[in-house]
Amino acid sequence: GAASVSAGWTARDVARMLGLPPARVRAWARGGLVAPGRGPRRELRFSFQDLVLLRTARDLLAARVPAARVRHDLRKLRAQLPSDRSLAGVRITADGDRVVVRDGRSAWHPATGQAVLDFEVRDVAAGVAPLLAEAARAAGDPADAGALYELGCDLEDGAPERAREAYRRALALDPGHHGANLNLGRLLHEAGDAAAAERHYHRALASRPGDAGALYNLGVALEDQGRLADALRSYDACLAADPAHADAHHNAARLCRRLGRAQEAVRHLGAARRLARTTP
Repeated sequence: GAASVSAGWTARDVARMLGLPPARVRAWARGGLVAPGRGPRRELRFSFQDLVLLRTARDLLAARVPAARVRHDLRKLRAQLPSDRSLAGVRITADGDRVVVRDGRSAWHPATGQAVLDFEVRDVAAGVAPLLAEAARAAGDPADAGALYELGCDLEDGAPERAREAYRRALALDPGHHGANLNLGRLLHEAGDAAAAERHYHRALASRPGDAGALYNLGVALEDQGRLADALRSYDACLAADPAHADAHHNAARLCRRLGRAQEAVRHLGAARRLARTTP
């Protein structure tokens, strides 16, 4: 059935309402910018206050407030507001890279700064409100492969079994869906079924040949099945696609040592160390 305000909205709903990529919404949730709950299937569910904070973050970024400052200050703002407190009376002001919060006649600073750009959160909330009816109409059980893939992404942290089910349903509709094959393979691998994971990694590569992530994951699955030479070939293919893949260099070095290819092992270790020095 349709989502209610009390049930909250999925990352896919929020992304559509705010014009953001679903991955951005999930990343902000993981970073503590908002604290979504979980739905009946353990999927992420965002509240109205989460929507307000996310839209505020989006608008501050559009006003060229640096992303690190937005994350830091809005996380502090969320911690400073009681969980049952409405955001409607809160005013957020931005001055360059600083954010100031006002509440009625009082003011506090998640970080210090002078306001030059002003907008009230109740206006932001009012802007979100007209989108809620559309979200409720669109909510429910997704019926296309892309939406099922996004649902699987939402479910992975809280309910990996249900995430696997969502990916399988996506693949029933679109057997070549790259992301669903890749993610389902990873979840099956994490659950201990390397052979099933290998099949899905091959399908992911069939739809996107040369994908470094799929080639690396395939190498790990092959290695876990004791097929060391095949695994090394997969790591080498990964590195041909992405020479800066440090984990592939480490794994290839280990396999080269086991297979008696000492010179290649030294080369991979050297590359991994150079990457470690240059990676921030």
